[in-house]
Amino acid sequence: MDEPRHPGHAHQASFGVREAAERTMLTTFLDEHRAAAAGLLDGLSEEEAALSLVPSATTVLGLVKHLTLVETIWFAELLTGTTRADLGLPATPAASFELAPDDTVASIARGYAQACDRSRAALVGHDLDEIVAGHRLGPMSLRWILLHCIRETAQHVGHGEILREQTLASRG
Repeated sequence: MDEPRHPGHAHQASFGVREAAERTMLTTFLDEHRAAAAGLLDGLSEEEAALSLVPSATTVLGLVKHLTLVETIWFAELLTGTTRADLGLPATPAASFELAPDDTVASIARGYAQACDRSRAALVGHDLDEIVAGHRLGPMSLRWILLHCIRETAQHVGHGEILREQTLASRG
């Protein structure tokens, strides 16, 4: 049986950037959480990844699907100016947790990896102090966007780790 994962064990890279430039620190922390999010699906069957263990629509697969939306909104939409319609985004963040019949562990993992790659590419050439407009919350700095994405990704990874641990424990 897979060992339960503990968030503290995944944060080795950030120890190496304690005196780095702020941007390096922020992107390193976000990349650690992205890797942990992607790792939530490792070794889970299709049924396990889509298993609902709480009253909401939250599943491990749905969390990673939602984080794909997070990456897409905060980086592809805001930094590249691509419209939500052109990006094929769901109407609401809540809808991004819903699983479609063709959603699989492989397709969601691939989509998340692609969204993270697009996000990294979208960041190139932008300064942390740059003010980004176009979000319903109003203008915000790129620094705020990075901090928000660190917070949201970490929060959902925590949820996913609990669901994953429950799933692995039920294997008996």
